[in-house]
Amino acid sequence: MDALRHGWPVEFAGGPILLPAETGVAACASSPMMLISAARAATLKLANQRDAAAPHAPVLIRAAEPFTPANARAVADPALDLVFPLKGPFQALPLDWPEEAVAALELARRAGILPAFLVDPVDAGEAQLVAVGDLAAQADPAQLAIITRAKLPVAACEETEIVAFRSPDDLREHVALLIGVPDGGRTPLVRLHSECLTGDILGSLKCDCGPQLDAALSAMAAEAAGGGWGVLLYLRQEGRGIGLINKLRAYRLQDQGFDTVEANQRLGLPDEARDFATAARMLELLGVSTVRLMTNNPAKVAALAKEGVEVLERVPHQLPSNPHNQHYLNTKRARSGHLLD
Repeated sequence: MDALRHGWPVEFAGGPILLPAETGVAACASSPMMLISAARAATLKLANQRDAAAPHAPVLIRAAEPFTPANARAVADPALDLVFPLKGPFQALPLDWPEEAVAALELARRAGILPAFLVDPVDAGEAQLVAVGDLAAQADPAQLAIITRAKLPVAACEETEIVAFRSPDDLREHVALLIGVPDGGRTPLVRLHSECLTGDILGSLKCDCGPQLDAALSAMAAEAAGGGWGVLLYLRQEGRGIGLINKLRAYRLQDQGFDTVEANQRLGLPDEARDFATAARMLELLGVSTVRLMTNNPAKVAALAKEGVEVLERVPHQLPSNPHNQHYLNTKRARSGHLLD
């Protein structure tokens, strides 16, 4: 991921050398082929309906003229679609290294860059070696451990403890807030909250993340006042897992009229890439196996259940809309299956 952020090529063992289209620093590099996602290929009119049904599948394309980091960026970045409207012609090619291609797109997502690569470019420089299995090792929730914990009185409740988690192969550091006094005899009220800088810190009106965070803490404080307790998991997976920069790119596309799902797909990125197995591991380390879950998202309930966490009750977590986030909330219900209550 560090290599991709610096614009260096990576080489998969037994597979191709790939140079990131967004960050590639080898200006003289060139290749007749690029790797992009099916969702981005559909935007470029290169995917049929079957391809579009798997929007995150990799697609290998060839151009009449060589791709360079400069012109490849126009293929990868939808912000440039209006600046460079006439792309191509491109041809979709058979892909002989599907596992490496899938891993490459996932690696780009985790690095927070656009999922697009020049394939086997000449003059790209020395490549950094990577194996498909490296990604699975990095994402293994079993590696997560409690690193430290401390008392942390907060505005909602003074009787609060913060617990920090870290994995050796992942730079993200997740935290949990234990609101009230943990009581093994009572099922805690639990909220899985994914990091949202714009909503949680800056007070963005485009989403409901900040109000949801505040409401969750208040609800858990009320539980604590009645002798119960709560657990807020603050998960470092900005933008539903696509990262801050790509989330802001999606915001720019939303300004053009696309909804949240369409914006992510035009970027070639998943509209849902959060890691709920990590949340289940955090609960396990805290000794919590049964929860009352604050959510309107049935997928969270199913994800925790899949990881062995028993959800005794789904507690609705609905907040008033505003003129800036009404379309966003409608999209969550219509396209992502969120419930009204």
